[in-house]
Amino acid sequence: MSKIYFVMPAYNEADNIEATIAQWYPVVENTGADCRLVIANDGSKDKTYEIMKSLERKYPQLIALDKPNQGHGPTVIWLYKYAIDHGAEYIFQTDSDGQTNPAEFRQFLKASADYDCVMGCRPVRGDGHDRKMVENVLRTYVWLFFHVWVPDANAPFRLMKADVVKKYLGIMPADFNLPNAVLAACFSKFHEKVTYIDITFKPRQGGVNSINPKKIFKIGWKAISDFWKISKKLQKK
Repeated sequence: MSKIYFVMPAYNEADNIEATIAQWYPVVENTGADCRLVIANDGSKDKTYEIMKSLERKYPQLIALDKPNQGHGPTVIWLYKYAIDHGAEYIFQTDSDGQTNPAEFRQFLKASADYDCVMGCRPVRGDGHDRKMVENVLRTYVWLFFHVWVPDANAPFRLMKADVVKKYLGIMPADFNLPNAVLAACFSKFHEKVTYIDITFKPRQGGVNSINPKKIFKIGWKAISDFWKISKKLQKK
């Protein structure tokens, strides 16, 4: 099978990280010997990194990385660049909070035979109606600035050809908060071979979500400016 890097950002996930690794590692291992589960600790204040690091011997295809705190979006960008720099052919991104279902990866892998970008879509969100409303606002932003309508702009469940991801990483600043939304917009706008598959999305399995309403508002407000700048760059492509 292709060399797939399964990447996850982690911040204060001490309550979830061991279970998340135990659930996802068999998927990584069964997909191929060259595949890796790469988790970046984003400057957690708890024992997330220590737990990850202690499991590397048990799970030889696990790579536990540590980095200063930047936030979810910049850490996702950092992980994408890491995967590309280390020769990944495909990148699969999900989160480390236990909200996604490893069993659903198999249909994404199957679809990758026909598509370069296989994206998750969350018809029902276990994390509440407020988060669904935020997602709808984000999709509206994508429509206003990039003139494409996507089923789900920011789902953390996506299998993407690394070469396609690389094409668009350069248009985003390293501290950008919503890289997955811009990637979703670009895949549709520039007619990449993309499809969407419905996924389940459970409530958070433990710990406290670090993205509170105040942070969501700040990210959304900044996104207006960032999306405008990125859309101008795309007009020159």
